Amino acid sequence: MLKYFIYCRKSSEEEERQILSIEAQLQELRDYAKQNSLFVIKEFSESKTAKEPGRPIFNQMLSEMEEGKATGILAWNPDRLARNSIDGGKVIYLVDMGKIQSLKFPTFWFDTTPQGKFMLSVAFGQAKYYTDNLRENILRGIRQKLRRGELPAKAPLGYYNEPRLRTIEPDKATFKKMKKCLELFAEGNHTLTKIRDEMFSMGLVSKTGKPIHLSSLQFLLTNPFYYGMFKYRGELQQGSHKPMVSKKLFDKIQLAIHDNGKPRKISQQKVFPFVNFAQCGECGYQITAEQHIKKSGLVFRYYRCTKKSKTHKCGQHDFLREEKLAEQVQNICQNVSIPDEWRDKFLAKISQWEQEQNDTSGIFAQNLKDKIKVIKEKTNRLIDLHLDGEIELDEFKQKKNILVEQKADLENKLNDFERKGNHWLELMKNWIIDANQAHNLANTKNSPGMRNFLKTVGSNRILLNGKLQISFAKQYELLLNIPPKARTTGEGEAFNTWRNSVWWPLLDSNQ
Repeated sequence: MLKYFIYCRKSSEEEERQILSIEAQLQELRDYAKQNSLFVIKEFSESKTAKEPGRPIFNQMLSEMEEGKATGILAWNPDRLARNSIDGGKVIYLVDMGKIQSLKFPTFWFDTTPQGKFMLSVAFGQAKYYTDNLRENILRGIRQKLRRGELPAKAPLGYYNEPRLRTIEPDKATFKKMKKCLELFAEGNHTLTKIRDEMFSMGLVSKTGKPIHLSSLQFLLTNPFYYGMFKYRGELQQGSHKPMVSKKLFDKIQLAIHDNGKPRKISQQKVFPFVNFAQCGECGYQITAEQHIKKSGLVFRYYRCTKKSKTHKCGQHDFLREEKLAEQVQNICQNVSIPDEWRDKFLAKISQWEQEQNDTSGIFAQNLKDKIKVIKEKTNRLIDLHLDGEIELDEFKQKKNILVEQKADLENKLNDFERKGNHWLELMKNWIIDANQAHNLANTKNSPGMRNFLKTVGSNRILLNGKLQISFAKQYELLLNIPPKARTTGEGEAFNTWRNSVWWPLLDSNQ
């Protein structure tokens, strides 16, 4: 009597949703064996895809068949045994060698004749073709989603996969909460641990209901999906979903991750305001801080290079006291700041320009809309002439194409104009307010506030020979060139000269 092995397999992949579960396969095969008086000595089952070779339990079963422990296999369908040419070839080879004398399937007939082996090869080939074709269909669907700007994956926290339209939409329950957490972290005052605790208090948790793991949180904070892009296989794609934050805020988040991302255990007595603020101007490594307490009880805090470079011996031996560094930070903030009197004058001027531009913008936009309306009327008249038979089809197409192109050009100009609007004035207004805030921070000697301001507006912050150096964007460089007398008074000839030669021309050039 032939001895049989039962083999059951089910993959967890989506294309096998309709296949019977392993328990159902086992029950069906046991009933089939009982009805046909088949002697089953062992059952094998595994949850593994058969698209590629390397299934451990399947290979174990074939090894035992080569040893002669059984000479027959009972499976639900040939595709349960193989969906790739290597595993299918192994089964047919064992049939040729006589190691497998019988293959039984409730849904497929087989015998060991040349015709039976040919049909088995066809069945294995069909299974492989189905897998390969399914893969192509899936890839084609993914490519189409990428063309539409849709992420072909699970939506990140704050969004959900809309099952009907198969798009990714903002989640009403978590979108605003996640946005608030991103904005908090961008301020630079939260570590990953603190922001995780904040998210947990808002109900933003992992699938298990526990706080989000720090590694998962860092992945969320670096996910470009939140500002309207997404990565697929390392390539950045433009998304069609609603962004949660702006690109500018996302860049601030990345800076905050670099500076404050790692959770630290620092005692309250050793909170150094300028740690991770600047780099050594000689070796490029971070500036660190340390605290010394004298026998008298006096506390001194110093900043110095970490000297971690293994290839360069840093020659910076100076220890800069915290008071001296804070004084330099204060002076720099004052040099790129605007006092309250200047703020009021500049904002008043911008309000005047806004009013003038609004009047001009309204006229310009209305002219574009009128031209579009005229083209639509011309197009309708042209269609009527064609329908009445007064112009031929070729002439109709030629004239209509010209009108359609003109209409598209005008609509693009209108969209660009409405999108840009007074954007440059808004940026200028925000700059004035930020620069005025720096003035108030410097006056109150708010070290954390000044540090965060300079980290936002300045780059390439280095400490060399005890002197802090910072590179600024163009608008802040202009403030560095203010004559001392003009900065002191905010009025008079020195101020008016600087304002008329630098400030007004700068604004006029943006109009």
